[in-house]
Amino acid sequence: MRLIFAGTPEVAVPSLEALLASDHEVVAVVTQPDARGRRGRTLHPSPVKEFALAQGLEVLTPLKASDPEFVEQVRGLNVDAGAVVAYGQILRPAMLAATRLGWVNLHFSVLPAWRGAAPVQRSLMAGDDLTGATTFLLDKGMDTGPVLGVLTERIRPTDTAGDLLERLAQAGAPLLAQTMSGLEAGALIPEPQSADDVSHAPKLTREDAYVRWERPAHVVDRQVRGCTPAPGAWTTLPDGQVAKLGPVSPRLDEPATVPGQLREADGEVLVGTGTHPVALSWIAPAGRKQMSARDWWRGARLPESAALGEA
Repeated sequence: MRLIFAGTPEVAVPSLEALLASDHEVVAVVTQPDARGRRGRTLHPSPVKEFALAQGLEVLTPLKASDPEFVEQVRGLNVDAGAVVAYGQILRPAMLAATRLGWVNLHFSVLPAWRGAAPVQRSLMAGDDLTGATTFLLDKGMDTGPVLGVLTERIRPTDTAGDLLERLAQAGAPLLAQTMSGLEAGALIPEPQSADDVSHAPKLTREDAYVRWERPAHVVDRQVRGCTPAPGAWTTLPDGQVAKLGPVSPRLDEPATVPGQLREADGEVLVGTGTHPVALSWIAPAGRKQMSARDWWRGARLPESAALGEA
């Protein structure tokens, strides 16, 4: 089939690579426009754009994929279908109709669970044991289209969102390529999603990433892992400054302390929660590089009553 591919971040690259290695022809790649770095001076291409250009592919970077002119441009490519992985824009009905067979999305959850922008993060934060990836036909709803293929993946106890997303990106790439082949052969029958067990995964906000130490240790653990690496779990230091945190480890053998209270035990920096304390792995105070929690503790020279979070 003649395909057009839409994707932006690094997790979309394995899928594009799998399609290029298949019998299908990728005639163009759509990705988000170049974005400015943290300091706002230099424009940087998306990982998908960098990879696509290295493969000699035509790359399209519309500001709005819904613009009628761009829809007509895609229609003029005469593609059979589109493939989407974490593109970052909603494809409107006019764009969905610009290909012969529609657009197939690879979504990193087992739909109808976790529809939305942050399925992996929300799944981790909810404490799920199992997740996966789904290929489905896009429709006008948010991840509501009929399902074409599914795979499952066990969530490991120490998985961060970054770890899990990387595994799903690698596992989902062949699923997407196989789905496109099945669609071409007419061998796949789209199955409507169940109306039961629907859950939603909105994009994480800064508030979602703020650690509330009064919660149980296992909830704090899930929250921090779900926010790693982005947007990054954070707290406030005893001096009121903001700091980002790496994954924490519940210490069930340690006695409960005041939520947020800091102490050192057996070479670890512990923080009290609503139940047992958790051990910090690393910390990055505002304006400073990431460092081990132990190094930070030694340099901070805090009093025994010091605590993280709101006083």
